[in-house]
Amino acid sequence: MNNQSPAYRQGLAAVAVAFALWGLFPLYFKALQVVPPFQIAAHRLVWGCLVAVLWLLARGELHKVRAALVQPRIRSLLLASAALISVNWVVYVWGVANGRVIESSLGYFINPLVNVLFGVILLSERLNGWQWCAVGLAGIAVAYLTWSAGQPPWISLVLACSFSAYGLVRKIANVESLVGFACETLLLLPIGLGYLIWVQLHGAGALGHTGAGIAVLLGLGGPLTAIPLVLFGFGTLRIPYSTVGLIQYLSPTIQLLLGVFLYQEPFAGARAAGFTLIWLALLLYAADGLRRARKLDALRAT
Repeated sequence: MNNQSPAYRQGLAAVAVAFALWGLFPLYFKALQVVPPFQIAAHRLVWGCLVAVLWLLARGELHKVRAALVQPRIRSLLLASAALISVNWVVYVWGVANGRVIESSLGYFINPLVNVLFGVILLSERLNGWQWCAVGLAGIAVAYLTWSAGQPPWISLVLACSFSAYGLVRKIANVESLVGFACETLLLLPIGLGYLIWVQLHGAGALGHTGAGIAVLLGLGGPLTAIPLVLFGFGTLRIPYSTVGLIQYLSPTIQLLLGVFLYQEPFAGARAAGFTLIWLALLLYAADGLRRARKLDALRAT
């Protein structure tokens, strides 16, 4: 694709904005830290479902949701992906609310390397030497962080594994991003809505008990969840996936900077050394991806 074409520039901007918004999520969840993580996830599910359904209705594509859900195999896969992304949401919100923004960012730094590992284990994919070096360095980094802290960085590992598994299931389901998101949230809507009604009836719900500002923020969870997803889907259709792979590090980088400079979380010694190993692994992985992409472009050109 021509790097100067309008479609390329639009796609690049859309993907960059999507990852920047995801990177700024700690600001949003910190503002909601008076609300329990399960309630935040449930509100995000309910309002996100409403936004996705209305968006598809406006585009005249709501029939695609029914077409996906009437297929038992697709429905089962989307139910699994919905469960995985729910785990990811709850753990991420809990990590941010409990001052673990840096550890949460680590999960999204190692996510691409977990994707590679899943490809080997579950899809019988073969890695080249550079990719094995990258995965090995990441493994050493996680082991070192575990040893230095006395426990595994479980938030990072759960976030990375749940999001990688989510991506793998969605890849198998092969459903358009917004349609898939609408299906996922519709499948879990009875649980999320039922939980919110239950906590409200028992006086533990955030709505009506934490002020109008919190209520507005909870409602904003819908568009804040759907908009980056749509931008990401729009952009990935217009730029090479290798470029997407490089831009994705924008999100955890922003999260890391927020954790270090805004929230003053400790980042020195063993933690800094572990992150350095992760960054070296990602550098190897990204360089190999670019090398292979250029080689493929050259083959196509000939």
